[in-house]
Amino acid sequence: MEPRESAEDYLEAILRVKEKQNYVRSVDVAKLMDVSKPSVTYATKKLRESGYITMDDNGMILFTHIGEKLAKETWTRHQTLSKLFISLGVKEKQALIDACKVEHDLSEETFKAIQKFINKK
Repeated sequence: MEPRESAEDYLEAILRVKEKQNYVRSVDVAKLMDVSKPSVTYATKKLRESGYITMDDNGMILFTHIGEKLAKETWTRHQTLSKLFISLGVKEKQALIDACKVEHDLSEETFKAIQKFINKK
């Protein structure tokens, strides 16, 4: 997995946890992503170094402006692609898996065309 893809996956997971419970702990991210806590610790260290997140005194994960922007963009891609695949007849579970794979590599032009197509439906 490429570093950018991994970072986007973690940022997306952090956003999903934040939207669900309004706070984010490493253990919550590990549970959602089905990875080990040490994997999340390593990833959050890299995300902090890249300026995408910070940690408060209680160990809660907080987005920086740029981190939240990237997380929302990635999540939007994921949701849009999932909808497209489901509308094509792909089962939801598989559509979600495939959307996660495609969301990182799709050009902006192609994504905008897909988004326009989905929004017309």
